[in-house]
Amino acid sequence: MNEILYVKLEKNIRTYNRTLTLGEAAQMRCSDPKILNRLKTEKLYVFDHARPGKRSCAARTVLSVMDVIEKVQAVYPGLEIQNLGEEDFVVEYSTKREENTLAAIAKAAFVCLICFFGSAFSIMAFNNDVSTVSLFDKFYTLMTGQQSDGFTILELTYSLGLSVGIIAFFNHIGGRRLSKEPTPIEVEMRLYEDDVNTTLIKTADRNGAHKKEEGQEEKNGA
Repeated sequence: MNEILYVKLEKNIRTYNRTLTLGEAAQMRCSDPKILNRLKTEKLYVFDHARPGKRSCAARTVLSVMDVIEKVQAVYPGLEIQNLGEEDFVVEYSTKREENTLAAIAKAAFVCLICFFGSAFSIMAFNNDVSTVSLFDKFYTLMTGQQSDGFTILELTYSLGLSVGIIAFFNHIGGRRLSKEPTPIEVEMRLYEDDVNTTLIKTADRNGAHKKEEGQEEKNGA
């Protein structure tokens, strides 16, 4: 067989099906559509130990490109395979497709309150540490020769500048972006997600647990 199968794997894959197929786990390209159609339906992994009785069921495992190659070669032994993506990847299985709307709104409101009051406290603590009020008072007196009452152009412009700076930094006004660049929160979330996936993969490699799900061994669905 002279055909070449190109495979691209992402570091994290989420599935809502208990049986993970090759077509769901990897992006595959081949000049022969019959090969692609056959391989996409092949079972790669089965989440046997997930508990379906709960309202939301979740499980996680770490697989390797070697698992993909093994499944492909079991069907087409002579097929050449080239991996263009990750060597190891995390698969998350979940039965919870959508969260309760009211619960999601409550969580978002709670996080917003924490961010608002936490940020306000941090700003006040910073201003107190560097004696911003005293600095503005001395600067105003030096420039105008009059005693500051605490409500001058300096405090006003500082407050406005702080607000504009926060909006520009987070790249958001309500639901609108100021630019097409990702926001700092989005960047940090992606970095955090990447760190979590990398840690899971390295832990699985260290423990020799490529086919373990949350500390429990699972039987690979052939």
